[in-house]
Amino acid sequence: MQARYPYSSGTSRPAIAAPAGACDCHIHAYDARYPAAPGAKLSPPDATMAQYREIQARLGTQRAVLVTPSTYGADNRPMLDALAQLGGQARGVAVIDGSETDAQLQAMHDAGVRGIRLNLSLGVTSSADQIVPLAQRVAPLGWHLQLLMAREQLAELAPALQDLPAPIVFDHMARLAPQDAGVHPAHALVLRLLERGRAWIKLSGGYIVSPRHSIEDPALDALARSYLDANPERVVWGSDWPHASASAGMQPMPDDARQFERLAEWTGRDQLDQVLVHNPAALYGFPA
Repeated sequence: MQARYPYSSGTSRPAIAAPAGACDCHIHAYDARYPAAPGAKLSPPDATMAQYREIQARLGTQRAVLVTPSTYGADNRPMLDALAQLGGQARGVAVIDGSETDAQLQAMHDAGVRGIRLNLSLGVTSSADQIVPLAQRVAPLGWHLQLLMAREQLAELAPALQDLPAPIVFDHMARLAPQDAGVHPAHALVLRLLERGRAWIKLSGGYIVSPRHSIEDPALDALARSYLDANPERVVWGSDWPHASASAGMQPMPDDARQFERLAEWTGRDQLDQVLVHNPAALYGFPA
């Protein structure tokens, strides 16, 4: 039986309505016209912006942030093509290797890019040594540095992350499992950076960090709330559509309506607008 929504399980819409201007801050585009980077670990099927529009209609979101996935290394063409299709209601997060000219970075900025990502968990071109020089490179543009890495590496990098010249964005709940909350040094580091206003966190990928591989895992509640309690003005949300790791069989395909409902359970009605509208506007430069 074919799923009703592309790369998303379930058939219903969320039980709670999205506020006007709500933003899904973590999605990817996949396009077979562009080759995968050597050594890429995920090569999912094409995921188009026409398909994502169906997810937007289901969730009631209006804005989106496209992130260049590890599949393409530092080739941002699939992301930039998709960004152009979504227009002014979208922003981008690129992957760079440091060889880009100022003109190339400015062109990406003009196209809507507002940050760069270093994926040290599945990335094929990134290394921890790049964090400081890349942060210095993008700081003049007002961009942020989005990080994804294992908890042990994150804890080891604490000295370097304390005073970067660019804000940090941790995606996928900082890649920390629920059992890490309150006990692992990496969790304490993320909370400190949030409290100081030096970092942001994406409440995305709950199904990835859960030992049960499910957004329904009640153990996610305490982890999500720890970030909201640390600084509710530095928390955003993302669906992680089209769920490449689920397409690869690492988890069941998530129900994006339930992901949205779980966010509402964590935030409550009062903080939902903050996380979905006001915080993304501040981080990505959407109109207020």
